[in-house]
Amino acid sequence: MKIAAVVVTFNRKEYLVKNIEALLAQVNAPMDILIIDNASTDGTEETIRHYMDAGQILYENTGENLGGAGGFNFGIRRAYEAGYDAIWIMDDDTYPHPDALEKFLQADKDLNGMYGYLAGKVLWKDGSWCEMNTPKYKGGMAEGKYKQIVQSSFVSMFIPRKSVATYGLPIKEFFIWGDDVEYTRRIALREPSYLVEDSQVLHDTKNNVGSNIVYDDERIDRYRYAYRNEMYIALNEGWKRRVYQQLKIWYHIAKILLKSSQKKRKIRLILSASKEGKTFNPSIEYISDGR
Repeated sequence: MKIAAVVVTFNRKEYLVKNIEALLAQVNAPMDILIIDNASTDGTEETIRHYMDAGQILYENTGENLGGAGGFNFGIRRAYEAGYDAIWIMDDDTYPHPDALEKFLQADKDLNGMYGYLAGKVLWKDGSWCEMNTPKYKGGMAEGKYKQIVQSSFVSMFIPRKSVATYGLPIKEFFIWGDDVEYTRRIALREPSYLVEDSQVLHDTKNNVGSNIVYDDERIDRYRYAYRNEMYIALNEGWKRRVYQQLKIWYHIAKILLKSSQKKRKIRLILSASKEGKTFNPSIEYISDGR
């Protein structure tokens, strides 16, 4: 099986070096490493030049910051067009355990390739689950060696070529936030997908509370992408998801009224972004198989 590890990076060269070293340390699992640089301005290319010169990684600069969604769209497309059989995607602050890919390959064998995608277990620095990357189990249950899931993140997602051919690419217009939710649900609601708990990575985030507009006063404007994109997902998935999203919006507004600062600004953003999501209608891109 020809595998590409696709890493999207933007202005985090110190994290990226740790990520590359962890990928190079994978055991019993040959692969190529494709770095997708979202036009970093911190000297990323120069910092990792020696890996390129040694033939240890492949590098592409997108030419502009496409956001996480655009970066993964770009990287998965590149890997697919290059003929890889499977694509292992992750952020630049992801450090896979040495046997992470080996465990995915064992799961692929055990499942006879019959799955939409596989997700790894994402740990935080203290060894607990990384809150922003916890999967959602099918029916709320978690049974068996490989637990069926309906949603996960892009932090250690193993995608077979056939799934890219069938379900297309992540929606690049999402830019940030919600692209992984939409893409993993697009696949897993149509084809069984699984958590492989033995395949583990560390996600080197600042804290382990995830993103929450109620308590976040530093990145308020970025939440526009989250609520717009979540509304798009709800409208395209069906009435249950629409009800879920409406309840979530009013729950967040109630929490802001009770516990948050900058109340008016945050509530206006939630409502206006959700309204924008009702007319936000990007197309899903598909790739013709050139092999």
